[in-house]
Amino acid sequence: MRDEKVVLCGANAYNQKYYFNDEFNGLPESVKKELQIMCVWFVQEVGGVLMLEFTPDGSLEFRTEANEYDGTIDEIGSYLKIKQFREERQELLESLELYFKVFYLGLDPEDAGAEE
Repeated sequence: MRDEKVVLCGANAYNQKYYFNDEFNGLPESVKKELQIMCVWFVQEVGGVLMLEFTPDGSLEFRTEANEYDGTIDEIGSYLKIKQFREERQELLESLELYFKVFYLGLDPEDAGAEE
């Protein structure tokens, strides 16, 4: 297993850019589009930077950052938006974790799904 996080995708409100890690090009286009919409929507509403990262064990985390001088960041809105994504897109997020565990970490699909 890896010992560092792997970025799946992210968006940055400061430079208005979206990033998708090419290592995950095997994902269906509809999934890639949904990830882009989630990330861009988040930074447009909340501000700052959002990154979706896989931990070494295959969990998917939302990581936010903000410029220390940015007084426009909505920290409460950030927390609520992430909570909303986790609830409304639970199936997608769990599927991404399984994909990462099987195709990136090389775990057996039955073992990877049993960990959840």
